Amino acid sequence: MNLSLLSTDTVLRFLVCAVRVAALLGSIPVFSSAQTPMQLRAGLTLLLALLIFPVVAAFIPLPSANPGGLALLVVQEALLGFIIGFMGRLIFTAVEFGGTIIGYQMGFAAANVFDPQTQSQTSLLSQFQSVFAILLFLAFDGHHLFLRAMVHSYRLLPPGNIDLAGGAIPFVVQLTGNMFVLAVRFSAPVLALLLLSGLVLGIMARVFPQLNVFMLSFPVNIGLALTVIGLTFPLVFGLLRREFLLLDERFLHLFDLLKGIPDG
Repeated sequence: MNLSLLSTDTVLRFLVCAVRVAALLGSIPVFSSAQTPMQLRAGLTLLLALLIFPVVAAFIPLPSANPGGLALLVVQEALLGFIIGFMGRLIFTAVEFGGTIIGYQMGFAAANVFDPQTQSQTSLLSQFQSVFAILLFLAFDGHHLFLRAMVHSYRLLPPGNIDLAGGAIPFVVQLTGNMFVLAVRFSAPVLALLLLSGLVLGIMARVFPQLNVFMLSFPVNIGLALTVIGLTFPLVFGLLRREFLLLDERFLHLFDLLKGIPDG
């Protein structure tokens, strides 16, 4: 057995590698949910770190022996892994937010279910759209995209060379703002039809005062909303596919910004 493989330098490099992997798995969609056992996530982190370490070891410099410098390096690596996973999480947040808007508008405000991913009550439509997005994420090999981005990040952005003073933080803030735009795009067809339905029901209430519009609006809005949701599945599919495929380009742009390359 070659004991040099277990030298202090090798162990420190491996720990630096494991920190970025752990932060990514702690924020990546699907795998970071609360329903995933902590033991499984810890084992998956260790396994992935062991698999990619021989590939990226050449890009990991020897960490400083100074505790302060080592702690700063660990924080930077954890922050980078979190940002990569957070960029993917924004898409799922937009889908869930759009589902929540639709649920409230169609009369499902009180129809909440327990979400095992967030350990809280969530809208029924939000949970439905979230599961749909997760299935598409796995079907499009989105988890492989994150793994490739993690490996390439060591080559493009070695540990210790992260520049947070550039445009990386504004870029992430911009993506966060775009999340609300994406949520509206998901829910726009249903909201437009429900607005039209409310207008028609309001006119009917003035024309036929004896008509109980309040009770009539519940089945009408629910039926119309479910019909539009079924008809617009190809649209939602196309939007999600586009967002997932754009993640690769956004990751590369983020790495350029963290290297100090100006946006332009």
